Amino acid sequence: MEALKELRVSNDAMNDPEELRHRISEEGYLFFKKLQDPDKLWALRREMLTTMQEGGWLIAGTDPMDGIADISTQCTEGDSEYTDVYHEVYKLQVFHRSGHWSEVVDMVEKIIGREVLPHPQKIARLWFPKYTAHTTPIHQDFVHFQGNFQTYTCWAPVGDCPIELGGLAVLPGSHKVNAVMEHHFSLGAGSLCVREDELSGEWHSTNYEVGDTLIFPALTIHKALPNLTEDRLRVSLDNRYQAVDDPIAEHMLEPHLNIFNSLQWEDVYRNWESDELKYYWKDHDLTVLPRDFSYGNKGFEEALELARDGDERAIIHLNRAIKRDATTELAQRAAAVLQKINAGATQ
Repeated sequence: MEALKELRVSNDAMNDPEELRHRISEEGYLFFKKLQDPDKLWALRREMLTTMQEGGWLIAGTDPMDGIADISTQCTEGDSEYTDVYHEVYKLQVFHRSGHWSEVVDMVEKIIGREVLPHPQKIARLWFPKYTAHTTPIHQDFVHFQGNFQTYTCWAPVGDCPIELGGLAVLPGSHKVNAVMEHHFSLGAGSLCVREDELSGEWHSTNYEVGDTLIFPALTIHKALPNLTEDRLRVSLDNRYQAVDDPIAEHMLEPHLNIFNSLQWEDVYRNWESDELKYYWKDHDLTVLPRDFSYGNKGFEEALELARDGDERAIIHLNRAIKRDATTELAQRAAAVLQKINAGATQ
């Protein structure tokens, strides 16, 4: 494990918006101890992990709060079996409500100084142990969520998250590039990475405790640490917030990962006990921008080239695209490359 520096704690500035803005402008992040109510997060954890256990991800008969994974069910974003269980978690009303908790929204409002919109596309990250090749790589969030550079990520573990469970690490000051860096193909969530040899500085992280919250803008370089535990799932919230009057990308108004199975909001809302938060963003006159597919397309082209050269990571990626839906243009291109590879191997 590489050496990590400790995140700077900013609880001392929680009620000083000017100082908060200065720190995030200089360091590219703000980290707070116990910003969120641990009791609410523990309750959320039980709901989420119970749903995962019902989906077969946890060892049957174990306490879901322990998050003891059934290693035989390992999967990740991009796998259809991941989406099947993740979208059951995604339908939980309490999960969506957590993205609107006042302690988070109020803090982002202090940072931005304007009315805040929690993105409709709430996101959870559910990472299996012993699956480190699929750890979320080094990247900037803008390539995935787009809209505007002043979109803020609020990352929080749903439960304690020591270093070995694979929390988030940031590169302080990296946002000052004030531009989207070149991203390349990678395994892991988003399938895009910035090459480490293009970066400088020291990575900062911590042994996160439940309630701790890390906030950073869309250009800050960050990554997940690998889940090195024997059998524990890592569960975290990874939500986005922005000023209501700033542009938002159209796909951030859709359920997360619905590109893989066409999940609609009515599917999400079907068993909710109240109408609270349903389509709440439609109360605002939002500036909506079309999604820019160029980042993902570039990564896929790189994966095709790497696969032709025998790169195992790229071959995994192409096989995943085919398994997900063999009828898409990308899957058909992937299949053509893999057929050539297999034909060459049998000659």
